Order: sequence, then C-alpha cells, then structure tokens
Amino acid sequence: MAEINQFRLPDVGEGLTEAEIVAWRVAVGDTVLTNDTLVEVETAKAVVELPSPFPGTVLALLAEAGQTVQVGTPIVAIGDPAAVPAAPAAAAPEAAVPEAAVPEAAVPEERPEVLVGYGPTRTTVARRPRRSPAVPVPGRPGVPASRRPLAPPPVRKLARNLGVDLTTVEPTGTRGHVTRQDVQQASENRRPGRPAGPGAPPAEIRTPIQGIRKRTAAAVVASAFTAPHVTEWLTVDVKRSLRLLETLRDDPSYRDVRLTPLLLIARAVLHALAAHPEANASWRADTNEIVQFRDVNLGIAAATPRGLVVPNIPAANRLTARALAAALAELTATARAGKTTTERLRHGTFTITNFGVFGVDGATPILNPGEAAILGVGRIAERPWAHKGKVRLRPVLTLALSFDHRLVDGELGSELLAHIGRLLERPELSIVT
Repeated sequence: MAEINQFRLPDVGEGLTEAEIVAWRVAVGDTVLTNDTLVEVETAKAVVELPSPFPGTVLALLAEAGQTVQVGTPIVAIGDPAAVPAAPAAAAPEAAVPEAAVPEAAVPEERPEVLVGYGPTRTTVARRPRRSPAVPVPGRPGVPASRRPLAPPPVRKLARNLGVDLTTVEPTGTRGHVTRQDVQQASENRRPGRPAGPGAPPAEIRTPIQGIRKRTAAAVVASAFTAPHVTEWLTVDVKRSLRLLETLRDDPSYRDVRLTPLLLIARAVLHALAAHPEANASWRADTNEIVQFRDVNLGIAAATPRGLVVPNIPAANRLTARALAAALAELTATARAGKTTTERLRHGTFTITNFGVFGVDGATPILNPGEAAILGVGRIAERPWAHKGKVRLRPVLTLALSFDHRLVDGELGSELLAHIGRLLERPELSIVT
C-alpha cells in the first residue's frame, strides 16, 4: 500500500508550544518536493515558513488559516493519491479525505519533527482525537455536527473573534456559503437594543491575544516589573548631522543605500558603547552575575502589522558606515514584510526605538528583556534654539535613554547619553575621539 505521511507542527525553537496558521502555500492536489514551502505559521516570536520534509501530493489540509494549533499536531497529509480510499457518494465535500486515509501510524511517535538547527520541545505529543459520530445540532435538525458550514478562512476567523457559532448563521452567499456580512449581522442580532440591518457595524470587535502580540505583552510586563527603570532625557541640535547625511547622499559609494538619520544615531550609539562598554551588558539573576558583551547586537524596534518586534544586527560595532546603512534597510524591510527569522530576534544587547517616525517628540521606552539600556528617539523638528549668541530655528531632536539601574548607575547612564548627544551635535568628533 502506498505511504501517506502526516506532517506535524514542529517546534521551531525556544520550546514554543503552539503557533497560528497564517497562510497555506499549497492546496489539496498540489505536488510538492522536499523543502518546498507548505505553510506560513506565526509563533510567539516571528512568522516562519515551514518546508515539506517529504515529496508527494497534498492529500488533506488538517488545519485552516487563522487556527492556532499545538506543536505535534498533524497539519497536512502528503502521499500518493492512490492510497486514499474512494469517498462514499453521499459524503460531504469536506470528507474527501476520510479519517482512515490519514492513519495515526503513518508518522513515528518518538518525537515531533523539528526544523533544522532547533531541538524538540519537551512535551508529550497527544494523539489526534477520533471524530465522534455525527449528531444533530440543536436548533438545526438534520445537520450533522461533523459537517461545517461553508465559509472562507477570513470569515471563520471573524466569527471566532465575535463569538458567533457558524452553525447558527443562515448563509446568503451565492454558493451557499456564509459571508462576512452574515457573521456581522448574526453578531448584531445577539445584542438587544442594537440596530439590526445589513451593513451595520459590529458592537464590539474581539481579537485573540496570541502570536507576536502575546509575546510582546509578556515581555514588556516582565521587563517593567523586574528591572528598575531610570530614564534620562537630552535634546540636541542635529543640523550638522543632517548636513553630513546630505554629503553622504552625494557620495557615489552611498548612492544605492538608503540613508536616514537612524544611521548616524546608530553610529553614535556604537561609538558611545565602545567608550562605555559596561552598558552593553545583561543582569543575570539566575546565575547572580553581570554579563558584559564584546559585540553590540544592535536591536531596532519595528512596528509591523502583527505587532512590535525587535530584530537585531549581530556585531553591528564591526560594520562600516555603509554596511550598517545596508543592514538597517534590510532589517526594516524584512520586519515590515513579516519575514524576520527567530534567530534575528534573539541575543540583542542594546536597542534603539524610533517613535519620532510617528510624529512624537519623546516617550519613556521600556527595556528589551535581558538588556541594560534602550535609546528612544523622537522626531526632528524646527524649534527656536540658541546658536552662536542668537535665537534661531534649528532642527532639534529629543533622546530618551532608559536603563536598568541595577547595572547602570546614574553616572554611567548620563555619560552614555551625553556621549551620544555630543556626536549627533558634532558628528565630526567621532573621527578624533
């Protein structure tokens, strides 16, 4: 008999226990080769593409987009179509690949599959429960519980968010499927006193806390309540830095690199940390020690559609200005596209968060867990400023440095911030200091 393989959701690192199916890259009937991308999943840290560990034909998708599944759960069946028994004539469309066609014994149970370079999670892999016999749904006589209403994945996700049971919704789609408007209308009808009618907006929208947002929330809470934060502020005149950027843009060696003030801010941070390496460190309560790092893995906080992530540039202190500019552009583009790898989110040692791009002058940043300091960057704005004995409009920038007071005291934090500010006011000093 031809073999049918189940691909179980692997542990993609860090002992994660669950992930959300973001989008399938294959459909039933597609032929795949080993290492072809099957699906995108979102973990608590990043969006990851999962490759196929074996070739064959996609026989069944065992999870749908928007669904959160546990590590070790079968998510797709791949094999030879000849191994699938013919479905009974009266079977529902969803039953094209019956349960018996995806046997439990098709995959060894010693441990779940893992991606290359990661270890397995230390959890017990539970068997997929057998389907119970179909029973009538209350209020909907003759509709078996095993038959799900026809609805595309986005509509199913909306129904979950609004707490609407799709089996209670009357479909109005042209093919007998439930539409987005059907779900919204059903949600409205459940609330007394609310106007009901086509196109009426939902009274409330509920979004599950999961994936990157869940991870971010846990991280900032842990950081805020375990590390004693201190924040210092400094406003500087960045006219000379902006002139330097214009000079670099005219240089042929920088013409294919996107140049922004963030490059000069990052260079100033790296220069300051070289002079004050004690701030490039981590407080380790588990080992009762302070770990000081040789290299600066420079994290850049990035707002993405799926939440805030902080990918980092490894050993940024070893890069030239041009290489750093290219690394910043690549890091930002990858994060916004949701393609940041788990590895790039680990082992950061210092973070820059640029809230100035949102038109904000200043804020109090929260430390990235495990780091000693984070620099918040406000917007560059023209303001009255004392310059050469006169008050003139000058482009000024407000910096906010938050640091862990357990390992960075007021003197060190002040010196670090002043050093950064001095280089942004007079970037030429980086050559002689």
